[in-house]
Amino acid sequence: MTASYPLSYISYLSEFHATRDYFECHELLEEYWKAHQGEPLTNTWHGLIQVAVGLYHHRRGNTAGAVKMWSSALVRLTDETLAQLGLDGEALLRELAGRRDALAQNSSFPYSDMELPIVDPLLREACLTQCDERGWRWGTPSSEIDAAVIQRHLTRDRSEVIAARQQAALNKQKERS
Repeated sequence: MTASYPLSYISYLSEFHATRDYFECHELLEEYWKAHQGEPLTNTWHGLIQVAVGLYHHRRGNTAGAVKMWSSALVRLTDETLAQLGLDGEALLRELAGRRDALAQNSSFPYSDMELPIVDPLLREACLTQCDERGWRWGTPSSEIDAAVIQRHLTRDRSEVIAARQQAALNKQKERS
């Protein structure tokens, strides 16, 4: 970890640019975000999660899901907070809005990999080092990744989520009784 960035964020950026496993990006940063609620960058972490989830949806052909995630991300992200995280916020927000608008206007707007504009050389070096340690290549295109990564949500263990939803439903029933 560099002095100013959480390891979860460095891992998010590494996965984002090397494995293109946007589902894993979401998982990595969501864990950090949930553990740091109410902190100054809470909305920014949430917005970055939504950027990755939007790409995951777009690559799978879920236009509505991608547009929804990117619209939410654009509400949460600001140039200033992205700059605190070593990114060119203006460039990122411009690209994100462009992708969202293009896909909203044309559901067949083609998916393409996205690069997050890292401007902090120390952050970029930390990401590249992590990629080297894991045997990943920075900038790997989606066309070279395993198809299972694209459909990752289909193979995950959802038993905890299902159990939590069932418990919540039971609790609601008890409140009504």
